[in-house]
Amino acid sequence: MMMNFGMMLTMFFWIVIIGFAIYGFVLLIMKPFEKKQDNAYTILRERIARGDINQAEYEEKKELLKK
Repeated sequence: MMMNFGMMLTMFFWIVIIGFAIYGFVLLIMKPFEKKQDNAYTILRERIARGDINQAEYEEKKELLKK
């Protein structure tokens, strides 16, 4: 028994839709487990990279953030 083109296209369509649904579900489940970077540390690293602060100021501010 051969499938006609319309049946194959419909089957392909549903496979794609179900694939997107599974992908979305996995993203939704994994969202709480993502590693979140602390925004303050990110800003501090950017400031030292730009040269806004020196190494001593960086270390001092990093210690303050740890508290």
